Amino acid sequence: MDGVERAVRRITSNDRFARMVGTEIEEVSPGYARVRLKIEDKHLNSVDITHGAAVFTVVDMAFALASNSHGQVSLALNMSINFLKATGHGNVLIAEAKEDKLTNRTGLYRITVHDETGELVSVAEGLVYRKKEQI
Repeated sequence: MDGVERAVRRITSNDRFARMVGTEIEEVSPGYARVRLKIEDKHLNSVDITHGAAVFTVVDMAFALASNSHGQVSLALNMSINFLKATGHGNVLIAEAKEDKLTNRTGLYRITVHDETGELVSVAEGLVYRKKEQI
């Protein structure tokens, strides 16, 4: 089993929070992941738009898959997110994480979120620490 398969298996079987929220994995390859989330009533905040935590969750899931896809346990050191467009009930968020730089100990990722029409919703950057442990 390669790193991509191990990462997908471990994350999908162990990430109970992402499962509860309803994220769906569309694609994973070394240094890349695409994840989607259909916005439901449970994802809305007090003013009936998508809660920032829901956007962050789809970003974090794509980030986790992309950074662990090499088969090495990778843990977030830092994340920065910019919310650019509000979405709501019925919208679909698609997060794509792409590796910008990979070293023996760290990895830098850029994560974009678009809605189902292709409009940019959010841009994030994440840095991971790569442990020696295999996933």
